[in-house]
Amino acid sequence: MQKSIERIAGESEGISYEFPLFRFAGTGKAAPSAYLQAALHAGELPGVVAIDALMPMLAKAEAEGRIKGDITVVPWANPIGRAQYHFGEHQGRFHLGTRTNFNRDFPLLAAPDAALLPDTGLGSVDQRLKTRLVQLSLGHDIVLDLHCDDEGLAYLYVHTSLWPAMADCAAAMGVDAVMLWSEDTDGTFEGASIMPYQNAPDEVAKLDRRVATTVEYRGILDVDGALAAADAEGLYRLLVARGVIADTALPAPGPFTGVVAPLENIEMMPAPRAGAVLYDVKPGDRVAKGARLATVVHAPGETDGRTEVFAPQDGIILTRRSRRIIRAGEDLLKLVGDSKSADARSGTLED
Repeated sequence: MQKSIERIAGESEGISYEFPLFRFAGTGKAAPSAYLQAALHAGELPGVVAIDALMPMLAKAEAEGRIKGDITVVPWANPIGRAQYHFGEHQGRFHLGTRTNFNRDFPLLAAPDAALLPDTGLGSVDQRLKTRLVQLSLGHDIVLDLHCDDEGLAYLYVHTSLWPAMADCAAAMGVDAVMLWSEDTDGTFEGASIMPYQNAPDEVAKLDRRVATTVEYRGILDVDGALAAADAEGLYRLLVARGVIADTALPAPGPFTGVVAPLENIEMMPAPRAGAVLYDVKPGDRVAKGARLATVVHAPGETDGRTEVFAPQDGIILTRRSRRIIRAGEDLLKLVGDSKSADARSGTLED
């Protein structure tokens, strides 16, 4: 393993940001390569501790000569967001200087060619970080961007061109659901990882062996040693299943039995009033159309001071808020419906 330090120049003299980069060299020229990063949204830590649990497994495989494809690991992908605090509260989702989501505005290249990357020498520091992350990940057959939701199941976002070929990955990782998408107008990191291959020749695109996904590891509070170990085992199983690591002791993944649905089926359920949220459901619950999902207490103690929210269709609760205070119009939860939502959204679901 080789460790190096990446440095991103800040916007003032004497200011820079840095993050560690780990590389494991593969022994097989034809083996697929992998890139893993965590905490692009800097406060989302389940992926960080999963990588921490994975690293000894990679070191053991390296010592035994079982790493066939190159592996690049970035445990802390966003040193800018990691350093952002406002009145004692960590702010890792948006760059405070540009007010841009750290997982938006990545360059969506027309082809997998680093020469097409923009010159960000005079750009903002978050633009420089994003361009460098794309440069580091470009060309890898497997690209995993580890995130988490607020409170939720473990699930993947997968481009439709990679499904069902990626079903073995979902099974290996043990996730509960897969959300399929086809359009990226916001420039997510996942979009930057798959869009350059959409119009490439088959021998370059290799969509049957390509993996690019945003991994949502449950909720933001699920930073736990046992969960980290289980997630690390899932990552390791994926790398073995796809031939990056050799391990004859591991069986091939079975069929994926979780929920698979297009993004257009997700109901985001905006709150009709501001107040305190009382949930009737939790992630993983199956609900029927008309079931009460939550109550918003907007005028406590008063007649008609509670507003109930009901399911618009049958489906599975994917996520909900971790904070129980809400403003009118903010999303209460994600319900994966059995059919297309009347409020279907393309592209990203949230800011």
